[in-house]
Amino acid sequence: MPTKIALLSRNPALYSTQRLVEAARERGCTVRVLDPLRCALRVAPGAFEVRYKGAVLPKFDAVIPRIGHSVTFHGTAVLRQFELMGVATPSSADAILRARDKLRCHQTLAAVGIDLPVTAFGDSPDDTSALLDMVGPAPHVVKLNEGTQGSGVVLAQNESASRSVIEAFRGLYASFLVQEFIGEAKGADLRCFVVGDRVVAAMQRHAAPGDFRANLHRGGKAALVRLAEAEETVAVKAAQHLGLGVAGVDLLRSRRGPLLLEVNSSPGLEGIEAASGVDIGGAILDHVLSLVPTRTNRRRAVRKT
Repeated sequence: MPTKIALLSRNPALYSTQRLVEAARERGCTVRVLDPLRCALRVAPGAFEVRYKGAVLPKFDAVIPRIGHSVTFHGTAVLRQFELMGVATPSSADAILRARDKLRCHQTLAAVGIDLPVTAFGDSPDDTSALLDMVGPAPHVVKLNEGTQGSGVVLAQNESASRSVIEAFRGLYASFLVQEFIGEAKGADLRCFVVGDRVVAAMQRHAAPGDFRANLHRGGKAALVRLAEAEETVAVKAAQHLGLGVAGVDLLRSRRGPLLLEVNSSPGLEGIEAASGVDIGGAILDHVLSLVPTRTNRRRAVRKT
């Protein structure tokens, strides 16, 4: 029987979703796209269940999460339910949550020696001076703790501007970080696409004129890039320490070496496939299939129990 795969995605028409569906079918798998917001969960000891649009789902061998920021809570709850039902996944619900919280992500990776822009966090208005002092002289980058695709990221050119942005974010009751600005990066970053234990493709993104954010959604341009060994090592180490089998790891090139900027647990495939020419969808499916026990091994496991 073919391997049965569930793909958690709110939009079947997205490029990344379509590529993963194509790759699964090319490998003889059956695949079903599930909107996590239409999944209802039954939680009981030894009796976990997922219903989709009211109907009980069949058993899947693997689940691939494509969970957007706006549905993080519900999406990870559904993914965790599948995990509790013994379904294989390249990235666990807890790993996605670790990556989504930028502060937690930075704390986790800094603890294992991964270098990153100096980052400060605090809640009280009385601590603004302390935050800026910990980061160092302006310019400063002030960013929302859970922003995505460059949204909620502001470059403050001087201390007065930094204080104004911080006050504005506090006025919105937003959780934010203050980071040092890495000027030598010159508005460029590296997107390293990690699958399993290796970087399968990489691109360098350049910010649009007048901007400092290199995100393609912000008008940035991408080109194929060759990574240094140290950059590949950092990217793989970051993904593995967070527990992500599929990740987009963003790095900055600096005078002190590669600096980790962000880790994306649901990286888009379109831009990097176009820039690199690599079949990333296929690489993801091959990795996912490697996590699924063969039917022979499953029969042996049943006999042992």
